[in-house]
Amino acid sequence: MTRLSVLDLAPIRQGGDAAEAYRFTRERAQRVDELGFHRFWLAEHHNMPGVGSSATSVLIGHVAGATQSIRVGSGGVMLPNHAPLVVAEQFGTLAALYPGRIDLGLGRAPGTDPRTIRALRRDRAGGPEQFPHDVQELQQWFRAAEPGQPVRAVPGAGLEVPIWILGSSTSSAQLAAQLGLPYAFASHFAPGQLMEALEIYRARFRPSAQLDRPYAMPAVNVLAADSDEEAAYLFTSAQQQFCEVFRGRPGPVPPPVEDMERIWSRPEKAGVTEALHHSAVGGPETVRRTMQGFIDATGADELMIHTLAYDPQAALRSFEIVARVMQTGN
Repeated sequence: MTRLSVLDLAPIRQGGDAAEAYRFTRERAQRVDELGFHRFWLAEHHNMPGVGSSATSVLIGHVAGATQSIRVGSGGVMLPNHAPLVVAEQFGTLAALYPGRIDLGLGRAPGTDPRTIRALRRDRAGGPEQFPHDVQELQQWFRAAEPGQPVRAVPGAGLEVPIWILGSSTSSAQLAAQLGLPYAFASHFAPGQLMEALEIYRARFRPSAQLDRPYAMPAVNVLAADSDEEAAYLFTSAQQQFCEVFRGRPGPVPPPVEDMERIWSRPEKAGVTEALHHSAVGGPETVRRTMQGFIDATGADELMIHTLAYDPQAALRSFEIVARVMQTGN
């Protein structure tokens, strides 16, 4: 059976705030831990009013401390925004606190707009083009320190925190294959190069000390409810939020609506539909069939699920349905 994991952005909904979002993120993590999901990842974004996971490592600690056995990690840390040594220290701290449960997924993109990039980096040189070098530097910080080594990650050195490469293009697939690292693809919002990237990753993979064979985890949007009609209604929150991103004005998660046709234009509908192409939305059987079809088509070793709903209880219900239909088939 394919492992199931969860991607969470600590979504901030209209009328809510970050404190509320963190409480609901903790509740989601605790529930999917009970349901047997394998990982719970949080993603770094900045200057987005609807995303509360900007301080990703802090939130990972909050979630890991509230759960029992599920792996908790980043999906991902946007490495161009950080010095590799700082990331090694942060995740070394997390790994020391929660041994055997912390993952470090790394992204090449900054996860924000150009003005915020400048505010984040200040005088730090580098960017996405520096990503391969930074990944390898980070790997070095996690290795056992050599005698007399003048600078070391404390904590971090010797902990060998598992590193993943995240991406939405073939270039990330090539890097993951070259370094022999597991690969997560952001097909829940960037579906275009999914199949080509997976093919490149598997064909060019070189075994490493961390991984002896390719391991791919594509992402898919999932919203399960008791009926197809209810799920489609709940999913309009995600559609609206993506529409606002396309308009250049991202905001908090809006409540669902009965009729999206009154909200988006034809070009916006086409763009949102394409971005959310890989989505399993519906009642139990519809979701089971769609998810299984995606697993079969991609050969996924593990599936990363992104569920966005305005009502936190609807998200919990979705995870419960997914766990049931994917584990038992009914």
